[in-house]
Amino acid sequence: MDTEPKSKAQSHIEEIMKQVEPGSERYQALDSAKRFKSSWVELGERLAKVRNRGLYRDWGYGDFDDYCSREIRLRKATTDKLLLAYHFMEKSEPQLLARKQDLHPLPDFRSIDLLRQAREEKNFSEQDYGELRKAIIEEERSHPTVLKRFKETAAANDPAPEDPALHYRACLQAARRLEIALRSVGDLPAELAAQLPVLAEWLEERLEQVQKAAPVED
Repeated sequence: MDTEPKSKAQSHIEEIMKQVEPGSERYQALDSAKRFKSSWVELGERLAKVRNRGLYRDWGYGDFDDYCSREIRLRKATTDKLLLAYHFMEKSEPQLLARKQDLHPLPDFRSIDLLRQAREEKNFSEQDYGELRKAIIEEERSHPTVLKRFKETAAANDPAPEDPALHYRACLQAARRLEIALRSVGDLPAELAAQLPVLAEWLEERLEQVQKAAPVED
């Protein structure tokens, strides 16, 4: 017998379920939300349907985020991450969807979202992506372990921050070259020609500012 105490969100959802027709789209979405931790894929599928069909309007909510927040007690950040993870798995890992039909546990939706970020936002190499995928899907590592590996790989792949002084110096040199080159253009409008020295002066001032603000090396 399950003796785990219900959360406030579960109790809230169950109260709404008593007022909703069993088997309806709204009831099924609530039921999935109540079992969120053990059935996040099912909830992601139902929420995608609710959003895409605009069903929340029929249930008295002005927008999808309001429905998620007030009815099924999910914060916008959690909802967004859940839906992104579901759509990514639907597109890139469809074989995992079959797991919801058996007793094999699915990866944490937060880990799946990290896999999505590795592919779509961070541009991990194929090797790095494959290792992260293996840790999540094959080795079934915990989310904290996966998150640590994700952060380490992302940090290693990020280029070193550009020196702003170098950036402004390059822009200043380009502006001066352009000013010189355009002197030979006889029909250059006077108002445009007047802007070039102003631009060069602004870039020179910014260069001096960032150079003064730069930390002094020992």
